[in-house]
Amino acid sequence: MSDKKTARLVLEDGTLFKGYSFGAATSVPGEVVFNTAMTGYPESLTDPSYSGQILVITYPLVGNYGVPQFTEENGMLRFFESNRIHIRGLVISDYSFEYSHWNAVESLGKWLADNDVPAICGVDTRQITKIIRERGVMLGKVLVEGTPEPEQFVDPNRENLVAQVSTKQAQTYGNGRHRIVLVDCGCKYNIIRCLCDRDATVIRVPWDYDFTQLEYDGVMLSNGPGDPQQCGATVANIKKAIALGKPIFGICLGNQLLSIAAGATTFKLKYGHRSHNQPALMVGTNRAVITSQNHGYAVDTATLDPEWEPYFVNLNDGTSEGIRHKSKPFFSVQFHPEASGGPVDTEFLFDQFIQNIEKCKR
Repeated sequence: MSDKKTARLVLEDGTLFKGYSFGAATSVPGEVVFNTAMTGYPESLTDPSYSGQILVITYPLVGNYGVPQFTEENGMLRFFESNRIHIRGLVISDYSFEYSHWNAVESLGKWLADNDVPAICGVDTRQITKIIRERGVMLGKVLVEGTPEPEQFVDPNRENLVAQVSTKQAQTYGNGRHRIVLVDCGCKYNIIRCLCDRDATVIRVPWDYDFTQLEYDGVMLSNGPGDPQQCGATVANIKKAIALGKPIFGICLGNQLLSIAAGATTFKLKYGHRSHNQPALMVGTNRAVITSQNHGYAVDTATLDPEWEPYFVNLNDGTSEGIRHKSKPFFSVQFHPEASGGPVDTEFLFDQFIQNIEKCKR
């Protein structure tokens, strides 16, 4: 490691962590968040929900299986969740400079460097996580030796991150019998795959697109980054869709936007939910599911309109994990039923969405 550039992670409270650079030679500010997943860094790094964030991976060994092939399938990169890396910077404990996997084509460090994303290794990620758990999510900077330091800490949630990551024009995937409008607020590819696998034609539209003018059988509200209050145009279109009565399914940010359209308010969590093993209880039952999550905001279900009700609740902290309408085919969840890699306990929700569509067609 003696020939490697040094790097530092500086938190806004002044805490400093020293390590080594293994990504791009650049320094960046961002919001520091942690993820407790053991695997799946190609998926996490390309998840648009991490836009603007410096990601701390708590699992100690990262990079050992390299980066998979950039194979395109049905207009999407097969082994990733979008077409590029979205994190602002990466922080890990131990980096594996040697990688080995049947599907690997390059190292994690090279992939990051090619995409101008800095990374730091050799730091105590457990201590960083403890600080965030006590103090809450905070801003930070990744500083690489020999590069200009950003003058200020930057809160990405003040920006309209959804507008930055959403598609710029409508795109169509699949050729199934169910026409589903996917409102792209930072969509993960696996949402599209899960819908296409269920005989759907997916029309992916920008976050502020008035999709109610299209012919469709159902609406999918995608995940995405940042503060849901930045998405007023999306909420206005969701309200129109609710009035039309066709099935709606929301995931993550989509859950928050549907909830706002239903009259609820949202709030920022202390340190967010970002892991592969969050337990959630289906309200009114004894059924618990293991979920994959990545969000920094939550819904206050006490502010929901009386026609709506909680669907799932987090068994760790009691926060909302989803809502549903009491009589109409509208529901959403805060977790990721399309998770890859991650648990697939809740992929049945896509089946439920398709069933709602089929019932409305009769």
